[in-house]
Amino acid sequence: MLQPVLLILHQEHSSPGRVGQRLAARGYPLDIRRPRFGDDLPETMDEHAGAVIFGGPQSANDEDDFVKRETDWIGVPLRDNKPYLGICLGAQMMARHLGARVYPHPDGHAEVGYYPIRPTDAGLTVCPDWPDQVYQWHREGFDLPSGSELLAEGDAFSVQSFRHGSGYAVQFHPEVTHAMMYRWLVRGAHRMDMPGTKQRHEHIADRAVHDRFVMAWLDSFLNHWLGRAGTEGAT
Repeated sequence: MLQPVLLILHQEHSSPGRVGQRLAARGYPLDIRRPRFGDDLPETMDEHAGAVIFGGPQSANDEDDFVKRETDWIGVPLRDNKPYLGICLGAQMMARHLGARVYPHPDGHAEVGYYPIRPTDAGLTVCPDWPDQVYQWHREGFDLPSGSELLAEGDAFSVQSFRHGSGYAVQFHPEVTHAMMYRWLVRGAHRMDMPGTKQRHEHIADRAVHDRFVMAWLDSFLNHWLGRAGTEGAT
């Protein structure tokens, strides 16, 4: 039997979405934990196949105890050479853990909706087919940590994905299902007042164009992440 994948969420009713669905379809049990609400984190990865830290409304710069605890904890999968994936907030936590700066756009811009990304040559070795645009929901970005390898870049926020040892970070949200997007559009409607964001009708129209390519990328990425993470790339 496959070991479970540890999934770390930040809100009481948040979901691992499509990432959870794709992992379960591959036969991996899902160990869902919410440190914000008191769940602990393992001291080693001996009993887990990998770990994912998802997004949330928090900032990696917040002083909350659980934010600091999760950020420090990322050293466990990196030390144990087990697959780690940080999505949005989880990516920013990984960047901070590795000593990089996490910061808002200097002009106050945010990415909320679909935006273009460009894979690097290193990114193409991870997945040969990247989507032209991905779903974003953030107002902070990060620098590329020292010793890490840039996998994809963007316009307003240049670092969109990187790799460091067995860890991968993506600023975007491949986990978002159709239902999740509509919930975010309602609960996070105020975010669309920020400069550079897309409006509700653009989210819906763009998803019809780009989502199937994001789905294909996620499947390809998870195959690589589960089977080859830690065997090549930055250390």
